[in-house]
Amino acid sequence: MLAGLVRRHGPPPSRRPAAAGERFAALARAICYQQLAGRAASTIHARLVEALDAEVTADRVLATDTAVLTSCGLSASKAASIRDLAEQVAAGRVSLARIGRLSDEAVVEHLVQVRGIGRWTAEMFLLSTLARPDVWPVGDFGVRAGFAAGWGLPEVPTPRQLADLGEPYRPYRSTVAWYCWRAADERA
Repeated sequence: MLAGLVRRHGPPPSRRPAAAGERFAALARAICYQQLAGRAASTIHARLVEALDAEVTADRVLATDTAVLTSCGLSASKAASIRDLAEQVAAGRVSLARIGRLSDEAVVEHLVQVRGIGRWTAEMFLLSTLARPDVWPVGDFGVRAGFAAGWGLPEVPTPRQLADLGEPYRPYRSTVAWYCWRAADERA
């Protein structure tokens, strides 16, 4: 099954971990994109970047009034999440400079202490920002639906079922997740 996906979609894009100075911006972007369609999230994120004069950092967020954040289209909850992230980083409770040295599970534990960052957002950070090779986001519906489509399953597996189904692909489950998203896109 995986070989067919590889033939249809080619190799996944090469990934490198983001520099420490880019990690805050990556998390702020992830918060913007939570539970929104791509176009709407992209518009809101672009407005946020513009409002912060392209300086998406903890210091810049803390120096910006919350009303400016919400005027970008962020909900009050997402604005509070981005501000909490900035406060946690500024206080040293979340260390983005050193987070790359932590294990995957320790990264998740470190990030979920921030308001609005749950396991899914932390796993997307591991995948996209830290470029970790063995992240298996079983809570992501796209990965579950793509696995069902790509492997010809009659139903979308539950997160628990997908955890077991992913074991044979360890330690390269991030790559398999990428192919699951491609399979889900084929089906859409």
